[in-house]
Amino acid sequence: MKRLLILGAAGRDFHNFNVLFRDNSNFHIVAFTATQIPDIAGRRYPPELAGSLYPEGIPIFEEKDMENIISDYEIDAVVFSYSDVSHQNLMHLASRAVAADADFWLLGTEHTQIKSSIPVISICAVRTGCGKSPVSRLVAAELRRQGRKPVVIRHPMPYGDLAAQAVQRFATMEDLDLQQCTIEEREEYEPHISKGTVVYAGVDYEQILRRAEKEADVILWDGGNNDTPFYVSDLEIVVADPHRPGHELAYFPGEVNLRRADAIVINKVDTAEQSDIETVRQNIKLHNPKAVVFEMACRVSVPEPYLVKGQRVLVVEDGPTLTHGEMPYGAGVVAARQCGAAELVDPRPYAVGSIRGTYERYRHLTNLLPAMGYSAIQRHELEETISRTPCDLVLIATPIDLARVIKIDRPNLRVTYEVEELTKPGLAELLVKFSHEHEPALAGAGK
Repeated sequence: MKRLLILGAAGRDFHNFNVLFRDNSNFHIVAFTATQIPDIAGRRYPPELAGSLYPEGIPIFEEKDMENIISDYEIDAVVFSYSDVSHQNLMHLASRAVAADADFWLLGTEHTQIKSSIPVISICAVRTGCGKSPVSRLVAAELRRQGRKPVVIRHPMPYGDLAAQAVQRFATMEDLDLQQCTIEEREEYEPHISKGTVVYAGVDYEQILRRAEKEADVILWDGGNNDTPFYVSDLEIVVADPHRPGHELAYFPGEVNLRRADAIVINKVDTAEQSDIETVRQNIKLHNPKAVVFEMACRVSVPEPYLVKGQRVLVVEDGPTLTHGEMPYGAGVVAARQCGAAELVDPRPYAVGSIRGTYERYRHLTNLLPAMGYSAIQRHELEETISRTPCDLVLIATPIDLARVIKIDRPNLRVTYEVEELTKPGLAELLVKFSHEHEPALAGAGK
């Protein structure tokens, strides 16, 4: 029996365990580790989900203690199980594990993907913050236009009671409140729900899939954090970002997505440099010439742009895009500049608690505020940081109405952004072809 340590971030790690190791007596999972997401370490993967081989559950430790864990618990192999990591940092982790006398494993899709009884379309990305979510919404809308009933299954974001969150279904905004969703969860679920699309998420993705199959005729895997799909996909769509040219070949498993994709969307071409768009295009041509390539604009809008002109603006951006996505700005900064803001206020001197800690960890962030809200305490610290920052206007570029979640005591406006197809024939035509090719399966699904 091999003794394993799973490196994770409260998502892919739990999925890999559930699919490959939970009932496998050839392996003993000693522990998980945690990174990227706050307040995960120190908890346990609950026995209700861990199975009969783990009656006390499985502890979750800090990744920084990996060498000590390998030594103290006689670990045979370290299993890397999270995403959006540079190749350099991935190999640093591998080197640390091997130097501590453990093997280092990467798991392939054959062992970690679940087969659905109905057609699956996956939408993934090469990095966090590529604009995958609006592409997912476009695909869902097109499927509905064709008379299909898509159900979205979202990449996991289980930050609360893991046992209670094993299978989550969201059909109304009230469901988000009932299940005490974080800001990050709301950002992904709310836009789908507002369009009438049911969203599933949670921890046990076998159970989630079987529940979703009962009410869908096509599953839309809405990937997160540039991870690979949890399900065998009949059509793999991957989004690339020309604002970060070259990243599509420099991050794991984003490069895996690029190489596997059936269709690749080069997003944000309306605001990217032409030379950077060409770099991404050439990388696709060299490393996945079979993929169909589409270009899209990401249209940013503000309902009353004249209110921004000449103002000192505090921009609040989508958190994960800025943090482990490493983007120095997002849609909010683009909107502020387009609308003629006089100044982008630097909130760093006014940040409190964990928000201040976020700036200390992600030093590329300057004149903007990441919407961090993994806990009630952190949401309060976000409120206080906004309240303390001297500005004329708060420009909110999160995918949700942040004012529904936290108190904002300043004049504020929302930035919205949706993708627009520029390539003809485009993704819509590809989806028509997909539906035609899977007509028998679609006709029998959801019954």
